[in-house]
Amino acid sequence: MLFIDSPSRNAYFNISSEEYLLSKFPEEDIFLLYVNDPSIIVGKFQNTLAEINLDYVNEHQIKVVRRMSGGGAVYHDAGNLNFSFHALLGNHDFMDFSTFTQPIVHILNKLDIPAKLEGRNDLLVDGKKFSGNAKLAKNGKMIQHGTILIDSQMQVLSDALKVNPLKFVDKAVKSNRARVTNLIEYLPAGFTTGVFKELLIEEIKRENPAAKMIEFTASDIENIEKLVEEKYETWDWNFGFSPNYNFKKAIKIPAGFIELHLDVHKGYIERAKIFGDFFASRSIHELENLLIGEKHEVGEIDSLLKSIDLTAYFGKVEPAEILTLFK
Repeated sequence: MLFIDSPSRNAYFNISSEEYLLSKFPEEDIFLLYVNDPSIIVGKFQNTLAEINLDYVNEHQIKVVRRMSGGGAVYHDAGNLNFSFHALLGNHDFMDFSTFTQPIVHILNKLDIPAKLEGRNDLLVDGKKFSGNAKLAKNGKMIQHGTILIDSQMQVLSDALKVNPLKFVDKAVKSNRARVTNLIEYLPAGFTTGVFKELLIEEIKRENPAAKMIEFTASDIENIEKLVEEKYETWDWNFGFSPNYNFKKAIKIPAGFIELHLDVHKGYIERAKIFGDFFASRSIHELENLLIGEKHEVGEIDSLLKSIDLTAYFGKVEPAEILTLFK
């Protein structure tokens, strides 16, 4: 087994490194640890916009990254330790989540914390989730990765993942908003993410005495950053890859009641309908047609709206008022 403790806190880099390691080490088992700065990691098959509070995420500069595996959206910060096991697919039951979570359970049980694997892929204590796990298979290997909530900012977690479910109608995988807890509530005084990381490293070494510690080389970092640039920090991967969805929102402003319906395919608007009791001097269908082909992305919509005389469609309005329809 090769062991890597990532030096980066950039979620784009760390999520990208998982894909890179699959190709660089096609035969070796790997144990990767990393901590990310505030970020939301969405499952491969999720509609990103339906999982996040976009205004909050943008305001607080929280990165949003799509991972390779399925499952639900999770929040990462400095109080959250992330682990990633890479193994040959033929050596493990793909649906078994217990093997790679057992070291965590063992550590906590030794500390008299009643942690256990429950359901399909969650670690719980007192019925509350502190670790969610996901899996993927690719090129004859599998990855099982997960989170460990040590001392995460729970209010930020809640606010960043909060979204109005009435806005989106789609067939994408929805996150299960289970009750969550920080292990700091159960750990002895003085425990930090770093302390728990060292315990986990010791446990993995105990179970795998031949494990070899390695670091990313300059070439590794260059290749991972290239993958970040080409894929993991792009709108097309993080938002455009989302399944098709219907978006609906209504606002009440001085100009009247306005309701927007969008059909979105791979992140781009395919159909737009606008309803309401506003007064228009030009056909609202003109504006609907202008929206077709645009990204359902606030920055691009904002630029479009600022280039249009919206008063011809809604009366006395500001672009910022109409922009709220698209969030």
